[in-house]
Amino acid sequence: MSTLIVAFPKIEEAKAVRNLLVRKGYEVAIPCITGAQVINQADNLSDGIIICGYKLSDNMIYTELNEYKPKSFEMLLVASRNLWGDCQDNDIVCAAMPIKVNDLCSTIEMMLQAQVRRRRKLRSQPRRRSPQEQKIIDDAKAILMERNNMSEPEAFRYIQKCSMDSGNTMVESAQMVISIYDGG
Repeated sequence: MSTLIVAFPKIEEAKAVRNLLVRKGYEVAIPCITGAQVINQADNLSDGIIICGYKLSDNMIYTELNEYKPKSFEMLLVASRNLWGDCQDNDIVCAAMPIKVNDLCSTIEMMLQAQVRRRRKLRSQPRRRSPQEQKIIDDAKAILMERNNMSEPEAFRYIQKCSMDSGNTMVESAQMVISIYDGG
């Protein structure tokens, strides 16, 4: 599950928001008051949402924080509407001050669901092979085509079937084909 990082210029504000979110069942990291603390926390976590004010105690503005944060983190700016200047350009979600608890929780829930959908989409996409891996598969196909008179699709399906039957990757199965034919 994604972790929330709460960052406001005053520690009392950060702790209050953190405590509120913890009571609502969210996993929240240590409250932060500086941009450096936020970046440090985010670097130690896989992904999540940074909930922050316009400007932190080290004078880091939300746009700078957005620049330095890991790509796996999203940002929720809690500030008055007149400070939302660059939000749409930087894909930053905004919530107007003063914010209601239910509005804050709904916005966080929406952002968390979007992250889950993105993760699922990334997992469902086939992994890209490196040029070296593709060369191994192509070499194995060439060997099967030459020695067993297979067409290119037949050779590919053979390696694919070997991979599925053995539980190995396509590259590992292609390496086995190469070692069997080159070794024998």
